[in-house]
Amino acid sequence: MDQIARYERRFRRAGLPLLIEDWSARTDAFNRAYPLLALIFVVELLGALNLDWSPLANVGAIAGALAFAIAAVALSNRLRRRPWLAVPEDLGPAELTGFVLVPALLPLIFNGQLVSALVTAGVNLAVLGVVALGFGFGIGSILLWTLRHLAGQLAVSLMLLARAVPLLLLFALVLFVNAEMWQVFGHMRDDSMIAVGILLSVVVLAFLGVRIPREVRTLEAGVAADLAKSDDAGEGGAPFVPLRRAQRANVGLVMLISHGLQVLVVTAAISAFFVALGMLIIDRETMESWIGTTGSVVWVPPDVGAPLLLTEELLRVALAIGGLSGVYFAISVLTDAAYREEFLDELTENMGQTFAARSEYLALLAAKTEDQS
Repeated sequence: MDQIARYERRFRRAGLPLLIEDWSARTDAFNRAYPLLALIFVVELLGALNLDWSPLANVGAIAGALAFAIAAVALSNRLRRRPWLAVPEDLGPAELTGFVLVPALLPLIFNGQLVSALVTAGVNLAVLGVVALGFGFGIGSILLWTLRHLAGQLAVSLMLLARAVPLLLLFALVLFVNAEMWQVFGHMRDDSMIAVGILLSVVVLAFLGVRIPREVRTLEAGVAADLAKSDDAGEGGAPFVPLRRAQRANVGLVMLISHGLQVLVVTAAISAFFVALGMLIIDRETMESWIGTTGSVVWVPPDVGAPLLLTEELLRVALAIGGLSGVYFAISVLTDAAYREEFLDELTENMGQTFAARSEYLALLAAKTEDQS
């Protein structure tokens, strides 16, 4: 493997495939997902079936659907000047449009089911979106990178949590022993709890979506300054080339997932703490005075000399407090200077090394182009 290929492999492993100069969604994202897309396409041919028809009629419908799909594939290949049934090396707008529309047309043509056709088209659009994120922005690689740095991330989370504990714990304890908190969340339905969780997640993502691009630009400027100092000191090295918009988005996604992991850890830790605390201090009489019932018992631990019990109401309240604390933590980390430095320290170091490697990679590409010309 030559040096350029090693750099590109390093970018992919870091969850930054868009740092590769000749990266293209057609040849680096959708074509890599071709087996998955082909499998979904074939399965969706079953949309031509109708359970009210006879077996022979359904066989005919499947044969017709298969012929329709083959004709669509052949037409797409001929438009791209490929053999009729060739497996495409890249998936462009024609192939992706066919993936969305051809299976969606089958239930409409064979059964007149407009709703089923729209649902199939919507599902296929969602699949393409997932593929674009998973293969294009390297979500899988980002998750693997995050897992490889999990111990360091958790240590940073715990240090930040320890610094935030005084105010955060006071805020959470006041909520936990508040009767209104129990009355609101204690009897809340599961679907309502899920809706609240989604709302809090949207708030966090909206905040991060505004803040993280600024952090990416700050990180980029810092790396450029460091490389300029190295060059002025006579240490050599390739000059820094500013990132393109898509590359900044890729870097921002790495930061978003890394920060999201920390928020999840903090949310889970605080929720678990209040579950344990509630089992110790919230008895049946207190709960009945707050919410009018003694609660729905989920688990009663072995007798340890105290009447401990875990209830559904306690779980809901603890999760609600954990979620609210997670929102507070997510915002504090990127607005408080001390927390920000702790959070961004390791991430900045890793990104800085990757950006420096990108400068060397671009210099090698430029030299290779000159040699070829």
